[in-house]
Amino acid sequence: MPTRDWDEQDDDAPAGGTRERERALKEVRTVYRQADAAYAPYSCPASGECCQLATTGRQPWLWQPEWELLARGRPLPPPREDGGCPYLDAAGKRCTVYADRPFGCRTFFCERIRGPARQPAETVGSLLERLERISQRVAPALKAPRPLLEWHAEARASTPPEEE
Repeated sequence: MPTRDWDEQDDDAPAGGTRERERALKEVRTVYRQADAAYAPYSCPASGECCQLATTGRQPWLWQPEWELLARGRPLPPPREDGGCPYLDAAGKRCTVYADRPFGCRTFFCERIRGPARQPAETVGSLLERLERISQRVAPALKAPRPLLEWHAEARASTPPEEE
């Protein structure tokens, strides 16, 4: 029997979820664990500065399964007035979805990163390719990742006000 490199018992399938979509989300979690392992020798100051999207002018780009994992089973937060990531806590310092944070949040570090001189670019590249393959399997019309705030704005526009 072939072995898989993701944990089949990670999550129970939600009602109405498709088998392929659930498989894709499990694979995304595996990619995330591999990215975390690649960056284990590094540390960051955990200041939340990189999450101040308006200030940095940068934001993570997500494939559809990444967005689904991030948005699933939790209320959609309102945009932050300070331009920070909507998933930051009220103080703007800590991620409220840390376990499901996107790949870009796991692999982007500011200039204050500490660790080996060379970051794991080859690993990051191969994991990005894997995320693309996963996404193409479940959302073939999506040809590229999209910015977090674009996903967020689209979801807010399609969410009835009483569900926010």
